[in-house]
Amino acid sequence: MILVTGGTGLVGAHLLLHLIENGEAKVRAIYRKSEHISKTKLLFDLYKKSNLFNQIEWIEANILDIPSLEIAFQNVDYVYHCAACISFNPKDEIQLRKVNIEGTANIVNFCIDKKVKKLCHVSSIAALGDLNQNQTIITEETEWNPEVLHSDYGISKYGAEMEVWRGHQEGLQVVIVNPGVIFGPGFWNQGSGAFFTSIKKGLPFYTNGTSGYVAVTDVVKIMQLLMESPSNGERFIIISENLSYKDIIYKISEKIKAKKPNIEAQPWMLSLAWKIDWLLSKVIQTNRKISKQGAQSLLNKDQISNEKVKNYLNFQFEKIDNYLDKIVVYFNK
Repeated sequence: MILVTGGTGLVGAHLLLHLIENGEAKVRAIYRKSEHISKTKLLFDLYKKSNLFNQIEWIEANILDIPSLEIAFQNVDYVYHCAACISFNPKDEIQLRKVNIEGTANIVNFCIDKKVKKLCHVSSIAALGDLNQNQTIITEETEWNPEVLHSDYGISKYGAEMEVWRGHQEGLQVVIVNPGVIFGPGFWNQGSGAFFTSIKKGLPFYTNGTSGYVAVTDVVKIMQLLMESPSNGERFIIISENLSYKDIIYKISEKIKAKKPNIEAQPWMLSLAWKIDWLLSKVIQTNRKISKQGAQSLLNKDQISNEKVKNYLNFQFEKIDNYLDKIVVYFNK
């Protein structure tokens, strides 16, 4: 039996579809609220794979609720841990740490207790290390520097990885994947899907900072391949390309026929923006839209390597430009 946490999110939903399409007969997913399952069903419908949806065994459970996990872990052999809290709002710091660190610790503990054969943990490039002055590209071996400013989300995902490594030291077979910004259809109001809806509405600004991007279909393919491989106690960066925010925004704008932004956000503008945003959150209690760390990340030009996973699996990533064409077809529907 395969257990998937976070099966109602972008990665988890695509993973469920991928596993079933590739012949996995026993796939279980957990959900917190019944209405969340509809997101996954809509994704199966989007791909015209509705007939496969009923093969999923759904269990109501929460990664923070021990009794519910006791039920979910019955007869489980392999676990894909995709569930996470994703937020870059400083107000969510406590929730991020609780879900991402404590929740992952619970999953690891159950994997050990139930003698699960292998755990695949979905981390993030936000949990990767920090470049020193003599380094030019981030790899799986780049060391985390606690003195560097990180987002609360990045810190929580790093803490989650520490729980996975603890489990590995206690005898659990593990593999960690660190995806970049994941593109995929069906979740237009969250994550990378918000790129499309925001650009459609009109973005006046862009930056030349960079990040790593990847198709969700490549992410789930690699996850299954690594789970079936001898790899144990390793992490793998999963990105297709390093691209600037300007490039990504312009590509999407062209493909959905939206107006391109024409103002480059300068460092002083971003600094002013997060300070005003902070002030408004204090004065009129608005939700934060940009933090100091978020502003800095929009200017970051660090390059990230995908050589390890490409060489280990002999894997060829889909070009982002090609994959965006496929997403736009679904977006326009």
